[in-house]
Amino acid sequence: MDTPLNTVAVIGLGTMGTGIAEVLARAGREVIGIDISEAAGAQAVSAIEASTARAVRREQLTEDERRDALARVRTFTDLQAAADADLVIEVAPESYEIKQQLIRELDDVVRPGTIIATGTNALSVTRLAAESQRPERVLGLHFFNPAPAMKLVEVVSSVLTAPAAVASVTDLAYALGKEPVAVGDRPGFVADGLLFGYLNQAAAMYEAKYASREDIDAAMRLGCGL
Repeated sequence: MDTPLNTVAVIGLGTMGTGIAEVLARAGREVIGIDISEAAGAQAVSAIEASTARAVRREQLTEDERRDALARVRTFTDLQAAADADLVIEVAPESYEIKQQLIRELDDVVRPGTIIATGTNALSVTRLAAESQRPERVLGLHFFNPAPAMKLVEVVSSVLTAPAAVASVTDLAYALGKEPVAVGDRPGFVADGLLFGYLNQAAAMYEAKYASREDIDAAMRLGCGL
């Protein structure tokens, strides 16, 4: 498991998957984008083309770097395309059934040492890992939206996760220019788990007519930078 994660499959090319694919390609990784919808794959490529063009205009990328990054992104509609991946990041819809099915199917596609990372932001990573024949190589990797701009990445271990898998993914996060934090498997992990408390308290304040929605919103934006 200590091989560098050079080829990464991203499953689910919505907004989050597309952002993750861009981050990986710009950091020199080969990206295998997979979505059951061919249109989603085409849209992801267009979005990455547009985003990297903006980066060139802002002098964050050179034209050569942009061209190389785009050449590293390939899209497919078949899960078999993940066979070459060192790491799979799934950002499929937030549903146990969909993610469980994906993890079971990936067992038959990827190599024994390939790490499978679920991008869930609230579901139990342990429960998902238990679907795999090799739960020790399953963990959570939670990016924040928009992935190219947001620095935080939560690396979520279940009780079953091998430390070597965590170390490999943490090293990758640093190589992507992100700030990884190691967290345990509990609802919402760290960032969203804390946010739930804020949101519930805000709802209680509004319900008690203590403050208006606009005032609560202004207090958190101007006072806390949220």
